[in-house]
Amino acid sequence: MEKVLGFGGLFFRSKDPKALADWYQTHLGILPVPTGPEDQVWIQDAGPTVFSPFAADTDYFTADRQYMVNFRVADLDRMIAQLEAAAVAISHREEMDGIGRFARIHDPEGNPVELWQPA
Repeated sequence: MEKVLGFGGLFFRSKDPKALADWYQTHLGILPVPTGPEDQVWIQDAGPTVFSPFAADTDYFTADRQYMVNFRVADLDRMIAQLEAAAVAISHREEMDGIGRFARIHDPEGNPVELWQPA
């Protein structure tokens, strides 16, 4: 069976796409979509990726959102310190044995973003 190689992009609606792309670049280091041949695309590090549909009534993230992005990080404590220094609120912190540590933030439009340091 032929299968996909990984995520090629994540596309979602935004009230202010430029401002939101700038926020992700400033706080998480994700480069915006290239607009010309000299622009670089964000290259993610290889590693585990979880693809998991949740039940429609899950309480893992708020009911007014259809998705939550999860990004792997190398050092969750350093990432949290960096975000807190920029006045980005951390809403959840959790550790799961054998899986890793998690923290949750929300982007300026209220989208949940989970940060994961694998075990």
